[in-house]
Amino acid sequence: MALTRSMLKGMQLTDEQVSAIIEEHVSTVDGLKKDRDKYKADADQLSKVQKELDELKAGGDDWKAKYEKEHNDFEEYKKDVAAKEATAKVRSAYRKLLVENGVGEKHIDAVLRVTDFSAIKLDKEGKLENTDKLTEGIKSEWAGFITTNGTKGAAVDNPPTNGKATMTKSDIMKIKDTTERQKAIAENIDLFN
Repeated sequence: MALTRSMLKGMQLTDEQVSAIIEEHVSTVDGLKKDRDKYKADADQLSKVQKELDELKAGGDDWKAKYEKEHNDFEEYKKDVAAKEATAKVRSAYRKLLVENGVGEKHIDAVLRVTDFSAIKLDKEGKLENTDKLTEGIKSEWAGFITTNGTKGAAVDNPPTNGKATMTKSDIMKIKDTTERQKAIAENIDLFN
């Protein structure tokens, strides 16, 4: 049964009372209509959510496969990082050994680029294992890159002439050609002083 003005006048209410009741009734009905529309939209959304849920259930253990793949990828990444850190430590210790054995600073990077660090190991204290063997390898393989800090003198068995006499006085006197003899005397003037 609907609320109408004629029904309210039949109850012997004044026009003002009828208008007040009608206004309140309209605001109540409008509020209910808004709630109805909201609930209807939610009900429409529910069917979409149910469809997504059914799809996820149908996917089954797909999330497990994704998890396992991501987990394995992460474990591989951790192994790679650990291997790179270990190689960096070995590389640093080997660099120090190269410097200690006299390999020139400008050659160290080239030596490190071609060195196979998989065969070189560190002990528990972080020092290189088999340093004697590594030192021998450095001295034999990289001998051309080892520098010396001191100066080397001339060989004693073959001293330099420094412009000194290369012929003896008797050798010069045996020369028969006078121009040749004069030239030899000029070159070996120290013998005649």
